[in-house]
Order: sequence, then C-alpha cells, then structure tokens
Amino acid sequence: MTEQTAADTATGVEGAAAGGRRTWGVRSARGRRGLMALALGAVLLGAAACGGDADAHSGADGKNGSANGSAPANGSQAALTVLPANGATGVDTSGALKVSAAKGKLTKVAVTSQDGTPVDGAISADGGSWTPKGTLRTNTHYSVSATATDTDGKAASQQSAFTTVKPTASATNYGIFNVDSGKTYGVGMEVSIRFNKPVTNQADVRHAVTVTAEPSVPVEGHWFSSQRIDFRPENYWAAGTKVTLHLKLDGVKTSKGVYGAQYKDVTFTIGRSQTSVADNKTKMLTIYRDGKLLKTYPTSLGDADHTTYNGKMVIEEKDKVVDMDSQTVGLGNAYRIKDVPHGMRLSDSGTFAHGNYWRPASTFGHENTSHGCVGLRDVKGGGDPTTPAAWFYDNSLIGDVVQVVNSPDKVIPPSNGLNGWNMAWSSWVES
Repeated sequence: MTEQTAADTATGVEGAAAGGRRTWGVRSARGRRGLMALALGAVLLGAAACGGDADAHSGADGKNGSANGSAPANGSQAALTVLPANGATGVDTSGALKVSAAKGKLTKVAVTSQDGTPVDGAISADGGSWTPKGTLRTNTHYSVSATATDTDGKAASQQSAFTTVKPTASATNYGIFNVDSGKTYGVGMEVSIRFNKPVTNQADVRHAVTVTAEPSVPVEGHWFSSQRIDFRPENYWAAGTKVTLHLKLDGVKTSKGVYGAQYKDVTFTIGRSQTSVADNKTKMLTIYRDGKLLKTYPTSLGDADHTTYNGKMVIEEKDKVVDMDSQTVGLGNAYRIKDVPHGMRLSDSGTFAHGNYWRPASTFGHENTSHGCVGLRDVKGGGDPTTPAAWFYDNSLIGDVVQVVNSPDKVIPPSNGLNGWNMAWSSWVES
C-alpha cells in the first residue's frame, strides 16, 4: 500500500494591487483674483471627479467591462459581474466562482488555471449566468475572461483573477490506494482506496474517483466504510485489460472543511488469467491458466478447530518470508514461526497461502493441519524452486484468485481483504 500525494498542485499567489488616496494641498490665496482661481480650480476638480478619467468605467484591468455593471466605452448596456472579486485569495473550491450578466447575455466565459488548464463550465440557457461543472483545485491561481452582448449586439468584457484556498494539513484528506502505475496484476484485482479521514460527502468523492478499462467494461465502486471504497467490474477482468484509476480529488470536500488532495491517473495492466481452487475435502489445490488445467498440488487447509474460510480470495501481498505470530490473529500462543516461506496474503485477518516445511510431506493431500491457511509443501528457507509452494509463489500475481470450497466455515466477508467477488453485483452497486 503506498500513499500518493498531489504532485502538481499550483502554488502561485497574486496579491491585489494596493489602493491609494491622492491629497490636494492649497496655499493661501491672495486677493480676489486668487480666490477666483481657487474657485475655478475647484470647479474643474469637481468636473474631473464626476466625469472620471479614461479608466473610470473599465474592469479591474482596464478592459471595457465592469464588476458593478457600469456601461463600457462602446455604449453596451450589458453589465457583467464576476465573483469572487478580482485579486481575492483563500477562495473556496466550490460555490464561489460565478459569472453573470444583466441587460444582456453571456457569449463567452473562459476560466483557466495558471498552467493553462481550462475549467469546464456552462452558460445557462437564458445566457444570464455561467457556473463551473466541477470543483476548482486548491492553492491555485485562476484567470477569468467573460464577454456579454446587449440586445443591440454591443459587447462588454471583463477579466479578473483569484487564488483558491490552501488547506492546512488537518484539513486535508488523502486516499491510500493499492495499485501502482505500470504494474501487472491478476484478473481478480480490486482497486481499493482507504482515506486517512472519514468521508461524509461520499457522492462527491465517488464522482471524483473513477476506474476505467480498455476494452471498456462497467466498473463500479462500493463503500465498505466511511474511509474505504473498492472498485471492480461485474466479472473478473479479461486478460490484457488496461485499467486506469482516475483520482480527481484535489479541491473536493470530503467532509465539512476537509479537502481531498490527489489529482492524478494510475494505469496498470491485467496479466494472464490464473485462478485456483483449494478443495477442503480432497485436500488438493488445482490451478487453471487461461481456462485450462495447469497444475494440481496436494495441500493442507485448516484443521477442525481452525477451519479455512470458503469463498474467492484475492492475493493482496506476496512475501518470500513471513513472520507468523498467532497472537496477532487472536489465537494466543498457538504458534510463532518467524520464517514461513513463500507467503501470499488472502485476507486482512491473516489467511495466507504459504509454504510449510515443519510438516512431513505425507501430510499434504491427506490431513488438514493449519490454522486456517492454505499450506503447500516447502523446505526451510524456501530455497528449493521445485517444491509446490515455490512454484505456486513464483507463478502467481498479486490479484490472482484462490477459491476455497467445501470447507465447514462460512464464506469470507467481502470487506476482509480484496474479496468483494463474494458479494452479488446487485448488492455491490447499491453503495
């Protein structure tokens, strides 16, 4: 599991220009002529204040529009309003950006980030307003350019800029996901994302996180808790499928006052199709490759007091050597084996397929002796590549499926590992 953070968040902040006040000093006037000159100066000054200078009716950058609806130089009656105000900082990523027109209709609105990325948005049917279709990114400088025309076809335009909020660490929510770019996984691989903070705005987050496939198949997410969402198709992935996790979380409010942080794509490949079936009755592990029987190995599953879960279990980790301690799975001092070879995790609760060197070869295929795992013959240190455990380890991918059948135990809960395949599709898509 790797924690990925946003690497491309914009950091530029542009402050508003400082305003100033001009003061007028007047020396004492001498005589009637001096008083008349002073009065004339006051009249001229008053005229200038009423008439304004060349930019008095311009927008914030001197263009022929304005935020308060005053008429542009070409006489257009259209009045533009852009929110937030020009130069604003700490702007929220949703709800704050709005463009509207009075006495006219919007004809063009362009909003871009400082790296030139456009913000998708739409002008309303009546031409009176424009709003973005999604959320803005955090700590990013945006530029706005808007144009509207009045009933005579005369145009007014306005430009402005603002910077969005930069959340504190305590107001940032990261999704920890289980896939890496460029890697190859088995046909049962589920994309799992676990957030470091609870998500209350699950619909918004679900809209911001998607998984797509080539060739295309529907892929749906399922919330297992307020901090975990998994994605899978209805059936196992087809071999060779290209899968992409799209994280567009930066700026999305995952809960009140808390923002998502990532904005990236992660693309991986589905390898050959391999599934295996461990039969608790026959004590055999049968391995299928691309739908055809490939190997069969004798195995040893859970004993009568520690039965193995039934169901489809996905390999979520692989380790050449695993330290197995019964205390970590609530079994007291039942065992402590520090050098279990060829371990492949099948559940979060401690189910593994692994090598077993401490039982005689005659055990496998004849007796169930484990504490719930799928055991295969191995040697101490795991150095013999011809053993069943070594072969199975070397020829398995993270994402391959190992299904246990005919065990007296229950079917493994879908949330225990990457085991959502044990949930009906109709139930999966409900959340």
